Amino acid sequence: MDCPVIQLAQDLIARPSISPDDQGCQALIIERLKKIGFTIEEMSYGDTLNFWAHRGHSGETLAFAGHTDVVPAGDPAKWKTPPFTPTIINQHLYGRGAADMKGSIAAMVVAAERFVAKHPSHTGRLAFLITSDEEAKATNGTVKVVEALMQRNERLDYCLVGEPSSQSQLGDMVKNGRRGSITANLTILGTQGHVAYPHLADNPVHRATAFLQELVSTQWDEGNEFFPATSMQIANVQAGTGANNVIPGEFFIQFNFRFSTELTDTMIRERVKSMLERHQLKYELVWSLSGQPFLTRTGKLVDATVQAISELTNRNTELSTSGGTSDGRFIAQMGAQVIELGPLNATIHKVDECVSVDDLQQLARIYERIMELLLL
Repeated sequence: MDCPVIQLAQDLIARPSISPDDQGCQALIIERLKKIGFTIEEMSYGDTLNFWAHRGHSGETLAFAGHTDVVPAGDPAKWKTPPFTPTIINQHLYGRGAADMKGSIAAMVVAAERFVAKHPSHTGRLAFLITSDEEAKATNGTVKVVEALMQRNERLDYCLVGEPSSQSQLGDMVKNGRRGSITANLTILGTQGHVAYPHLADNPVHRATAFLQELVSTQWDEGNEFFPATSMQIANVQAGTGANNVIPGEFFIQFNFRFSTELTDTMIRERVKSMLERHQLKYELVWSLSGQPFLTRTGKLVDATVQAISELTNRNTELSTSGGTSDGRFIAQMGAQVIELGPLNATIHKVDECVSVDDLQQLARIYERIMELLLL
């Protein structure tokens, strides 16, 4: 198809860049950005390729952020077309990463090319922050780039992340925040023994029952106007040797909190600790914090995004903090206004992932309009 956005999206999808193996995606993007005057800084860490690119020397900075990596495609035989052979069927582009998020990246790059061609002397700075590991560990990607940028006091005022935010129509929803996520890996300690002699053992599953009931029934907060109430879900439990005549010596429980700005991770840790001690349990507890909540309430970025969508689609946009985590949680630490805007999320991570050809072209126009509203 003779369309710059679709052609670039196809070129990116054809590279099987399963996290964190970039497969040349970033080299392709860098080549395009260099041609329009971007300064490129490759910032790779470990097995992860990242880069920071910017154009302009002073004023406010608008960055577009995204990831070139994709989740595995699974069994190719279950796809109607090979997952890494981009194919257009009924005006939809099929392939792993079409919606999450190579389509968005293609729209970003083409939007920048068009914007620079029309406004070569634009005010402010236009930037890109791209990683190859958002879908997997996310330990050497955006978080490391942000740390480096913060250490040198790099300015970042606005950041648009290209995650697929739309629900049923392009631009009907924009993410202006995300909940935090923290996981508890808890081991309740007991004494192993024979089930026929329980007085010689200490069953940690039995001991933990009252604690688990309180954990599940606790209302952690009521949320607020931007966030739903904090959610706690038990994800994994494990005990026993597999034999029916052995009382287990340990009981492992893994549970996750998706928390609003009404709580902090410290508050969650302290409340769980207090609960465990109230039930007089012997335990080992290891926490894993994968992201703090962030929120962009209002401001120039939200206003520009809502205006651009309205002008180009005649749609009203809903601001939402629903869903999982994204790299926006790291970028928000720089003090930037952060929003997420991308194509429909209906097929992400699924067999036959696809995106509307018309939507991708429209998305590029929306991105370009946002650039105009913030940098002119």
